[in-house]
Amino acid sequence: MTKRAVVTGASSGIGAATVRRLRADGWDVVGVARRTDRLEVLAAETGAEIFTADVTRQADVDALRDFLADRPLDALINNAGGAFGLASVESSDPDDWTRMFDVNVVAVKRVTSALLPVLRRGAAAHGNADIVTITSIAAHVSYEGGAGYNAAKAGAHALMEVLRLELAGEPLRVIEIAPGMVKTDEFTLVRFGGDHAKADAVYDGVRDPLSADDIADTIAHAIGLPGHVNLDLISVKPVAQAAPHKVIRGPLTPK
Repeated sequence: MTKRAVVTGASSGIGAATVRRLRADGWDVVGVARRTDRLEVLAAETGAEIFTADVTRQADVDALRDFLADRPLDALINNAGGAFGLASVESSDPDDWTRMFDVNVVAVKRVTSALLPVLRRGAAAHGNADIVTITSIAAHVSYEGGAGYNAAKAGAHALMEVLRLELAGEPLRVIEIAPGMVKTDEFTLVRFGGDHAKADAVYDGVRDPLSADDIADTIAHAIGLPGHVNLDLISVKPVAQAAPHKVIRGPLTPK
């Protein structure tokens, strides 16, 4: 029995790693992102299907729904998201906040609402289906300069909590994965508007930050468990990070 998953934000980072991991596990995968060129490279590498879409646009999400409608869907990985800026509440740009809410919260609602009927068909065919949303430890612990991102990811967390209640009684698992410091090629670079020096400084001296593959492994584990087991909330941090604002730089040594 081959299962099918949709992964948003699949053109880089955690999304691309998740496509690779699920394909290696034998899943049919549809990778969704805005950048067709990146998706085509991923498809050539993994054999995944691809679909170009901006998940903040309802017309694109509707087109994705129609593309998927012919077969059941067993897992939706809501991975698309992002942070923009690291300024204070007073000085931050409201437009950055709007962008963060749009991609981290409203887009998750758009995609989940559109694909729930297809997921229900997957659950009917195979016993259960999964909705996985990648939030952040920023959803649960606030830090200076992070208010917009904290609020957006907290919104995504609340969305998942409510969705779990609303779907209670159906064979649909709602799983939230909240990563800490994950070193990828783009997340921090985008946050700092392409400033490589600022982006590199975030990871300076940090022993073994998480990788995109670490989160992909976590996703694969959660959706690979027996259908009656639901990992509601998984918080994943590197050992060097005790909290968003508490990161150890340098070697980790026993006392």
